[in-house]
Amino acid sequence: MNDESVNSDGVDSKNTSPEEMSGDSLSENDVYNKKEITAHDGDISESKIKENSSGSYSASETQQEAAKSDVQEPSQPEPHTTIKSERLNMNSGSSPSLPKKKRSGASYLILLLALIAVIAVSIAAIFYGLGFGGNIGSSDKIAVIYVQGTMLTGNVPAGLGYATSEEICQNIHSAVEDNNVRAIVLRVNSGGGSPSAAQEIAIEIEKAQKQGVPVIVSMGDLAASAAYYISAPADYIFANPSTNTGSIGVIWTFENMSGFYQNEGIDYYVSKSGEFKDMGGTWRGLTDEEKEYADEVVMESYEEFVTQVAEGRNISRSEVKKLADGRIYTGSRAKDLGLVDDFGNLYDAIDKAAELGGVQGKPKVVYMNRATLSSLLLGSETDNSSEGAGQFVSYFEESPYGKVLACLRN
Repeated sequence: MNDESVNSDGVDSKNTSPEEMSGDSLSENDVYNKKEITAHDGDISESKIKENSSGSYSASETQQEAAKSDVQEPSQPEPHTTIKSERLNMNSGSSPSLPKKKRSGASYLILLLALIAVIAVSIAAIFYGLGFGGNIGSSDKIAVIYVQGTMLTGNVPAGLGYATSEEICQNIHSAVEDNNVRAIVLRVNSGGGSPSAAQEIAIEIEKAQKQGVPVIVSMGDLAASAAYYISAPADYIFANPSTNTGSIGVIWTFENMSGFYQNEGIDYYVSKSGEFKDMGGTWRGLTDEEKEYADEVVMESYEEFVTQVAEGRNISRSEVKKLADGRIYTGSRAKDLGLVDDFGNLYDAIDKAAELGGVQGKPKVVYMNRATLSSLLLGSETDNSSEGAGQFVSYFEESPYGKVLACLRN
């Protein structure tokens, strides 16, 4: 046989499978002709692959190497790899593989800063849209405070159809405490409500004016009765030609359900310490004395209302009483009567506030009590929000004494 087909051990390489051959029996042609030949890692050393691939050793040297390998203790079989991968990694003639590029710490830092910037901008946009952070980048401010819904005292969340004196007074007070607030705009959309709530708000308005902070009113759809009560002392009043305002007066309502109770067989026994203690109870009507007393209470509140309008609008009491019969006036008629100063929207009122507040340039508008995200979510489900509002105002809506109101009645 030729040397090419028979190795030193007398094994025919052509008729012998690669698995039956030892690592030193592989010829140069075998290495290059077989793309993937599995072998034991321990049988093929780096030097032998280099020797076989280069073909620079003689047959005698190969036999000596084979003899040495026979003397060595056989190694334990290890997992199969491919000669192709070993040859590419260990062949001195091939170029070394390049290590994978690792992402630098700077790139991670840049990515982190970009993410933080996106989050910060998003949060700022949300808070600005909800009325927070309105003082960014400006020193002179105009505070806008909403008066929306029935006015009453108490702690009712904003956005449920009620304007509480606690919330509005607190916002006026906070605006005055801010040295950068030059003026306050009240955006009024209310049919009125409790005279007590109106008086509390009017007192806070007067306090602000004494501190040198002018107050401007911007009327929306409706600014009647108690809502006009708090508007009267303002430094300037804007309305729309179709705004409903006026309704200067006071009302106290009672219900007599005695006929219904009699038909249903419902009877009452009332033990009272005084003649007027159960006045307004639905189980009976008012006595003549109670009716006379109710009229006295209403007229007392009415006189206070007339005084508020006369002083706030600089009109005589006699002239106010000619207007204060409870009727509604449109914005156009109210302007002719001197109840409002001019026509304009919210932004006209803001401009006027900046003028009266001595603001140079464009002021920053801060919306003090714009509806919050939570109130918007509550308001998205009408049934739930109505039920929640009813719990807060039950003391007012279900008063056993009836309700003394300075508001527009439906």
